[in-house]
Amino acid sequence: MKKRFFFVSLLLVFAAELAALLVFAAQDTEWVQDAVAVNEAVQSVQADWDTIERHTNHTALDYVVIDTDGTVLFRTRPGLSESINRAVSHRDTILDLEADGIVVGKIILYNNSAQTLWSAKRAAIIVFAAALFIQCIVCTGYFLYLERTIIRPFHKLKGFARRIADGNLDIPLEMDRQNLFGAFTESFDIMRSELKKARIAEVEANASKKELVAKLSHDIKTPVASIKAASEVGAALADSEKSRENYRQIVCKADQINTLITNLFTATLEELRQLPVVPADIESREVEELLKNADYLHRAVIPEVPGCLLYVDRLRLQQVFDNIFANSYKYADTKIETEVQKGGNYLAISIEDYGGGVSKEELPLLKEKYKRGSRTGQIEGAGLGLYISDYFMKQMKGELVVENGQKGLRVTVRLAISGTI
Repeated sequence: MKKRFFFVSLLLVFAAELAALLVFAAQDTEWVQDAVAVNEAVQSVQADWDTIERHTNHTALDYVVIDTDGTVLFRTRPGLSESINRAVSHRDTILDLEADGIVVGKIILYNNSAQTLWSAKRAAIIVFAAALFIQCIVCTGYFLYLERTIIRPFHKLKGFARRIADGNLDIPLEMDRQNLFGAFTESFDIMRSELKKARIAEVEANASKKELVAKLSHDIKTPVASIKAASEVGAALADSEKSRENYRQIVCKADQINTLITNLFTATLEELRQLPVVPADIESREVEELLKNADYLHRAVIPEVPGCLLYVDRLRLQQVFDNIFANSYKYADTKIETEVQKGGNYLAISIEDYGGGVSKEELPLLKEKYKRGSRTGQIEGAGLGLYISDYFMKQMKGELVVENGQKGLRVTVRLAISGTI
């Protein structure tokens, strides 16, 4: 309806402009005197010739009366042609005046065609100016209509799409059925609602999966712990070295199963921030105990640790050592050398096996998620041990350095000394 009104308005304005143009074009620039008025003027002047000074003009014409000598006897208004030459150049009408059959003078009728033409031009200019003004008003109104019904809703849809792309699904899109995008806004908001439902469902599904893995991990760890405890008791009560060795193997396998279960649980976490790390001050002698706990196959000689206070999370540090020794057991299966050095703000603990290390190309990748060396072969592993350990060390203001040593892979754990960080 509004578009029809706009086009009809423009059509009417165009018709008015065209009509004004046609009228102006049809104007005859050659002005023709009114013969009746001219005859009336001549007759009245001839009748009043003897008293010409008291003559009164009864017509709408302007004229000048002169005698045969060129003397002006009467004029209707100043500024008119007062000589024959000027009247000719101005294209005025010149007629003879007679009295008793004798020419006594002339009447010069003023040619006002220029004024008439100017009046016509002025009228045409006014019409065209009014038409252009109306056109400007109509076009401005239609632009404002387009801005309100198309441009502004389009920008609103653009901003909404940007929020959706950024993941903001909480702010609904305001619907306005008065503009051309009314149906689109409703559809877009339905899409936002469905995306939000899908995201909530995805989060709930992931949470359920994590809960299931956590529950299974707990359920599996319980019988494994029982098996390990029973095996340790069996090893203590065994009457032969062979039996004790068998029990020790069961304990070792139970520890491996426990490690795999822990890795399985960790692999389900979307972010490592879900693993809390709470550093605190501990005595350095506790590190010896953590190293002995990690080296359950007793392949390393644990050196004496210099006395100091360390800023670490005891539980997470135990996991770091467990991961390092477990990797050495699985991939190198050799004896292990350990060194402890205190220097500057750190206590450095180096653990090196005799497995020959890894290639220089693979070395920087070992601390990345799911990355393993090419020499692992068919040995099972998730590729998370060093990745998680590196995260734990950063959270404890320490550092995990992985490099090739003289005999094999060398992993150095740098623990921050309290009061120096």
